[in-house]
Amino acid sequence: MDEQLAKIRSGDLKLYALEKLMPADEAVSLRRKYIEEETSTDLSAVGSYSIPIDRVVVRNIENMIGCVQIPVGVAGPVVVNGEYAKGSFWLPVATTEGALTASINRGCSAITKAGGAEVRILRDGMTRAPIFAATSVAHATEVARWAEDNLLLLKTAAEETTHHGEMIGLTTYVVGTNVFVRFEFDTKDAMGMNMVTIASEAAAKLIEEETGARMVSTSGNMCCDKKPSAINVIEGRGKSVSAGVFLPDEMVASVFKTDAKTLAEVNMRKNLVGSARAVSLGFNAHAANAIAAIFLACGQDPAHVVEGSNAITTVDAVPGGVYVAVSLPSLQVGTVGGGTTIATQNACLSILGVAGGGENPGDNAKAFAEIVAVAVLAGELSLLGALGAQHLAKAHQELGRGGSK
Repeated sequence: MDEQLAKIRSGDLKLYALEKLMPADEAVSLRRKYIEEETSTDLSAVGSYSIPIDRVVVRNIENMIGCVQIPVGVAGPVVVNGEYAKGSFWLPVATTEGALTASINRGCSAITKAGGAEVRILRDGMTRAPIFAATSVAHATEVARWAEDNLLLLKTAAEETTHHGEMIGLTTYVVGTNVFVRFEFDTKDAMGMNMVTIASEAAAKLIEEETGARMVSTSGNMCCDKKPSAINVIEGRGKSVSAGVFLPDEMVASVFKTDAKTLAEVNMRKNLVGSARAVSLGFNAHAANAIAAIFLACGQDPAHVVEGSNAITTVDAVPGGVYVAVSLPSLQVGTVGGGTTIATQNACLSILGVAGGGENPGDNAKAFAEIVAVAVLAGELSLLGALGAQHLAKAHQELGRGGSK
């Protein structure tokens, strides 16, 4: 190792090339040792991990030095009455925020006592939007119209790049001499960003050849990927999912220590009016909390929490109780590819029964999306209840700070 470290210091051996010269575990250990010396840091904890890394260093990470471990808990069980997810589920949640798992767990308890949450997927389509430069407004309009009129040609070009993906539509946007073509794909059980990027590039090249427009970038930010955006709230990206549950008055009182009228008022004044006044794209209490925790546990791209948290929570005070619902227009999840193949994350997907591809392509990813939506609903219920009962600070004191109960 000393000889190899000397070569790294001299520049004769590059950190990024170690896996090409030695087994993955040896490469990671050597790289970690070098960083320890360079930064005067003890990285022994980072070097302790259980996952097989031969595939990880090829598909998931470059310049690997180890793993950061996040505690994983479970919430539930929660009853899900979806079209793809049906039954009782334990939810794996990875977080360092004290009180979060307990909060989701309390919401799960209420949902299960109420007979389960009904959940539906309203639309399913992953997008990528190349940007083209035209020579004039007239030319830009011609480019957009050509794309709209030749959907089948573009679909053929795109689908030649993938065994599973299907192009299901496109929308064009013209801004001066800029033309955006927002392609939409059914990516089956994959979250599908790599799939749609490659497929969209193939279709974009055909547009370039046929119209004379110059493709500037495979992504023109009208997709819109990993950024807050109104287009994803309105048009959707990934799975658009809604989940809801009716809670009778006695359950609101016994579980959340408040009442239907208070829940509805907290939601209206906080989640709706407060979010509108802040010009927020998320009209919810803390949807990102449940999404991030499940994403981390189950190998999803954590940056897509940005789009996933574009959620709206609604509370309807109805005779005999309250109906609470969450609507997530842009939930991007997959059960194959990416981080889903890492051993620990795959195990968490297996807890939910959705690891890998579904018997019918796409069913596992849809089931997973339904479960995530119900987890968000559970979290919203619990926090709204805590706010209505004025218990939020107390819960964080006891659980988040380890105080006495």
